[in-house]
Amino acid sequence: MSREPASEQQLRADIVEVGRRLYARGYTASNDGNISVRLDDRRLLMTPKSVCKGFMTAEMMVVTDLDGRKIAGDRDPSSEMQMHLEVYRQRPDAQAVVHAHPPIATGFAVAGIPLDRAVLAEVITTLGSVPIADYATPSTKELPEAVRKYVKAHDGMLLANHGALTIGADLFAAYYKMETIEHFAKISLVARLLGGERLLSRQEVDRLQGLRGRYGIAAPAPICPPAPGGAGRPDLVADVLGAAAALGAADPASCQTVFAPESGGARLVPEQGEIRLTYGELTALIEAAVRELK
Repeated sequence: MSREPASEQQLRADIVEVGRRLYARGYTASNDGNISVRLDDRRLLMTPKSVCKGFMTAEMMVVTDLDGRKIAGDRDPSSEMQMHLEVYRQRPDAQAVVHAHPPIATGFAVAGIPLDRAVLAEVITTLGSVPIADYATPSTKELPEAVRKYVKAHDGMLLANHGALTIGADLFAAYYKMETIEHFAKISLVARLLGGERLLSRQEVDRLQGLRGRYGIAAPAPICPPAPGGAGRPDLVADVLGAAAALGAADPASCQTVFAPESGGARLVPEQGEIRLTYGELTALIEAAVRELK
């Protein structure tokens, strides 16, 4: 049985709640981040600019049309409104957009490391792959142009040197995907500190993608096929590099890149190539780096 669309009053309250959760979890600081949701086929409801997401009220929200013209509200819409508008233009199925700066995921974005390895079954099933959109100056037309490259095929992405963006069938679906990205980033970071992730196999990735339909999770695009000739390579690093080369020319709007070996349990970096540090050694390196910055 289909649910009736939420009222504008309820959507205003939901934005306030999502903003409160983002701020409480440390996914935003100060006035960072922005949230929007479709009211109908021609109007959007979004957060105002220059307001802390943890202390908003329902009356603060702004109504705009799909061209960004303000229809109602005492405040101006988010300064990154154009990024949201681009998502809605490219994805008619998108009902809500959340942008935040979750610290660990944003660290990956700053380091230029996409979250595209087959590590967690839950992430493969719900998101697939989390790429990095090219850097663009916030609040300029460069930002929607950077997002456009990936938004058709992905429900979540990192924004280089900026943060993360998620898309959902409703406000809470978009918010939960932000939680998933940050959770994925934390686990990936810990695994790398412990010596590197053990990846799920390509066959398991295919099986997990098949479960999306059973769970009612729509995939915006399929997983990209493996690189030609990559199957069976004993050297996973070579396999990944081959896949990257093969997929580099692929349209990122048509499929999702997920790096997975033909057999499970392999490491992206062989053990003999790992760098292992004791806690004391790591602390000393950090202290030395801090001294260099002073």
